Amino acid sequence: MTSVRRWLHLFSTSLIMCCFGPVGAAQQTQSDSLPDAPSGRVQSPQTTTGNNPIQGGVALFRVLERKSLVFPDLATAKETLSAWDKFELAANDSVAISTIGATLVGAAYGQAIDSPEGYGQGSQGYFKRFGANMARATSDNMFGTFLIASVIHEDPRFYVKNGLSFKQSVKYAAVRLVKTRSDFGKPVINFGGLLGPLAAETLANTYYPEGSRSVGDTFIRYSGDIGWRFAGNLLRQYWPNINKKLRLVPQGPTLARSDQRP
Repeated sequence: MTSVRRWLHLFSTSLIMCCFGPVGAAQQTQSDSLPDAPSGRVQSPQTTTGNNPIQGGVALFRVLERKSLVFPDLATAKETLSAWDKFELAANDSVAISTIGATLVGAAYGQAIDSPEGYGQGSQGYFKRFGANMARATSDNMFGTFLIASVIHEDPRFYVKNGLSFKQSVKYAAVRLVKTRSDFGKPVINFGGLLGPLAAETLANTYYPEGSRSVGDTFIRYSGDIGWRFAGNLLRQYWPNINKKLRLVPQGPTLARSDQRP
């Protein structure tokens, strides 16, 4: 029960901090030494959170300061992640450039088709959609990457697989929606990746406008989340080569490659 309470405390804290994280992150100057993806084994902060909310807030702020630029969940080592490592990964994912970029595009699309209608139009409507999308993404990461993955010992990282044709890469991106590794390196059902978005969309019904909270609306958003996740997996598979050729962001550590067939 103590560990469950700790996870719930970290989850509630992260929802508050990560929703406001992009505002502070946008104001930071990016250093050339900041890696594109963190090492697979992230050292825990020296200061333990314990039951002190101030210490917990300071530790979380340090996590957000160390966030990666584009895809923090690209695996760079095969060492097992602790529950704290998975929390750090969820926090980093929530404020990554890929997340913010997808959220901006999603909000623009919602604005164009006036969905949800309750948010209206104009700049106010756009920022409401952007805020709701960021909250959904953060909830998805905290439920899936952190909470579910910690409880059932899943590895939420993405392992790039070498030597695949485009058709094989598409298949691998699709298979990774439903299969992942356990903390022990065994192939398992990707419950975190499948149930995390569903839990996030269910939670979104508490702040979405009336008329957009039905079961049908929830599953429409969920299907969209799965589609975005597939596209993200495909981009992750090619991202190391894209970044190496175009030099979009500083090179990160050498990635851990997948040695298992999907």
